Amino acid sequence: MRERNVDERPVAESGGGISARPMLAKDREGLIDRHGLWSEEQYAAAGQMRRVIDELGIEMVRFSFVDQHGVLRGKTIARGGIAAAMRSGVTAPSSLLLKDTSGQSVFSVFAAETGVGLAGFSGAGDIVMVPDPATFRVLPWALKTGWILCDVHFPDGSPVPLCTRSILRNELTALAARGYGMTVGAELEFHVYRADAVALTTANIGAPGRPGAAVATSPTTRGSQLLYEEGLDRMQPLVDALYRGLTLLDLPLRSIELEFGPSQFELTMEAGSARGIADAIVLCRSAVRRIAAGLGYHATFMSRPQGTEGASTGWHLHQSITSAGGANVFVPDAPGASMSLLGASYLAGILDHAAAAAAFATPTVNGYKRYQPHSLAPDRIAWGIDNKGAMVRAVGGYGDPATRLENRSGEPAANPYLYIASQLISGMDGVDRGLIPPAPTNDPYNTSAPALPASLGEAVDALEQDAAFRSALGEVVVDWFSAIKRAEFSRYLRHVSDWEQREYFDIF
Repeated sequence: MRERNVDERPVAESGGGISARPMLAKDREGLIDRHGLWSEEQYAAAGQMRRVIDELGIEMVRFSFVDQHGVLRGKTIARGGIAAAMRSGVTAPSSLLLKDTSGQSVFSVFAAETGVGLAGFSGAGDIVMVPDPATFRVLPWALKTGWILCDVHFPDGSPVPLCTRSILRNELTALAARGYGMTVGAELEFHVYRADAVALTTANIGAPGRPGAAVATSPTTRGSQLLYEEGLDRMQPLVDALYRGLTLLDLPLRSIELEFGPSQFELTMEAGSARGIADAIVLCRSAVRRIAAGLGYHATFMSRPQGTEGASTGWHLHQSITSAGGANVFVPDAPGASMSLLGASYLAGILDHAAAAAAFATPTVNGYKRYQPHSLAPDRIAWGIDNKGAMVRAVGGYGDPATRLENRSGEPAANPYLYIASQLISGMDGVDRGLIPPAPTNDPYNTSAPALPASLGEAVDALEQDAAFRSALGEVVVDWFSAIKRAEFSRYLRHVSDWEQREYFDIF
């Protein structure tokens, strides 16, 4: 006999009116209902989710949120606890929002005053992961397991200002209030290695502030053969698995490509709403890593792993602004122009704030080693018309509804919500100020344009001094993110590298 979900009820008791809430009124006494955290559309999605769980016999659901680094954190809830989790969310330690990429706390998480500038974080108390039912998926690699993306709230129902998904939603809400929307597309590069069959050793075990040694891997492709069909053929089992898995997750997959560098690949996605694509990228990165692992590979979205000096990976973010009716307002009105006046001012804003936005577009120490001349990655703050060496590439023009800007400076490890939000803040500040971009470059690596930040430290310096980001995000968010990234960079500077050991140990 089929087990019934604890929240399931007869159709006759489903209620009337427009509401599609999946629970009886007597069962809705939870945090989500008390504080009005779901829309009617989310209640309808929750009802559909419950039906899928019942029909497929889902036994576990992973409740996850995206931390400041773009990494998924969460808990797996067994079938018997799913209904309660959908009523009141799932708790998690607030200290997760106060750590660097190694898991080391940057703030005083157990103190009454943590230093983050917000109440609700003292004593490493709980935050609540509030699920968004519209994001529910059945995971193709885990038996009878679902997955749902969450926003982060305090136990009193108020939103946590450091929730990066909410940060992007707030910016998009402000944009909508002005009568606009944002469309984005993504080209996401990554590396796939063969995972050497070696058991973990004590060298692989780490601690906060001191990650263990990386796992041993071997190359999968020879490199230097962009879009080489037979090269992709040799990885066909992985290609097939990625196609099946990403398609089953309803991700907007457009292509799977062999890139230029050794072991380097690329996924592209169909353009869509900014928030939808950000959610898709979070799930896509997790899916790629898990699907690859199931076939004995190690996939990484680290921009420049050792041995990839010739071709780092990037995240090219395509973006345009649309009217309330869905028309692309970047399309110029006259032949010969590459952008409308609004699009040109938006472009000028991206260039004007590029140094500060780099902290979000390239948030790791490693990513700045990608900014190399003549490397298919930008190294200067410049734009060009259909020029793939410039930081920003203008695509389209008069009569082309797909007219857009492609920012090529981002790294694939970036938090998608913060990366996209940084572009929107920069661009719309340019619109508000009526900025005019400089002339496009025809030689992006030999130009007088200012250089992109040379390090994460330089980018954080620029972010801390940027008035537009402080105005849009608030002092607390900018200071919080800057403190975490500055601590990460300082820890890197204290590390004695193998380069230093080779360079100095013998001759001095």
